[in-house]
Amino acid sequence: MQAVILAGGKGRRLYPFTKEIPKPLVEVSGQPIIELLLRQMQSCGVHEVIIALNHMADQIKDVVGDGSRLGIKVRYSHEEKELSTVAPLKLIDALDNNFIVTNGDILTDFNFADLMKKHAESNRELTVAVTNRCHNIDYGVIETNQDGNIVSFTEKPKSNYLVSCGMYAFSKTILEYIPDNIPFGFDNLMFTLLEKKIPINTYLFEKFWLDIGRPADYEKAQTEYNKYFKDIN
Repeated sequence: MQAVILAGGKGRRLYPFTKEIPKPLVEVSGQPIIELLLRQMQSCGVHEVIIALNHMADQIKDVVGDGSRLGIKVRYSHEEKELSTVAPLKLIDALDNNFIVTNGDILTDFNFADLMKKHAESNRELTVAVTNRCHNIDYGVIETNQDGNIVSFTEKPKSNYLVSCGMYAFSKTILEYIPDNIPFGFDNLMFTLLEKKIPINTYLFEKFWLDIGRPADYEKAQTEYNKYFKDIN
């Protein structure tokens, strides 16, 4: 298996932790997030990882190197300008017909081998890993009719929905929908595929997953990561 880790962002939402280092190098359990992700990929049989870089690229290269210390082959693709989350794929040479794409700020025990297996079986160009989230509304929710009269009332309801995990399986053919050398994100890709009525597969994941996007997420990760892996070991 081959994987691409998107690690070129500036991590603005995680400031001040990203003031002097790129977000993938922020540490959880004494290790950079990107190392934990690489170790998980290696344990699932990923043989090569391409890390897409831009912001503070040299710091990530210095820490990760060629991947041999982690038992996995690592090479790099460098963006001369910010290209968002999907356009960097167009810069990468020698991509497999099917490959994994993941954000560089994720903590997980995700089974990348199973994702690739399900993607191949689906005969789709894109498989999106999704997970369930529940949002608690702290107010009484009111619904009215066109005359402004209340027709229903729900006290502090819960809303359940699926969210993207920031982990995907791509078929190489999907690159034709991505423009060259201009910013183009995963949201743009989704809108394009939906507009063209191209089927998109999902892979439901219900185990450990944390996106380290904001300071509150990072603080949560410090306790939840250690507790989760202590409980399962």
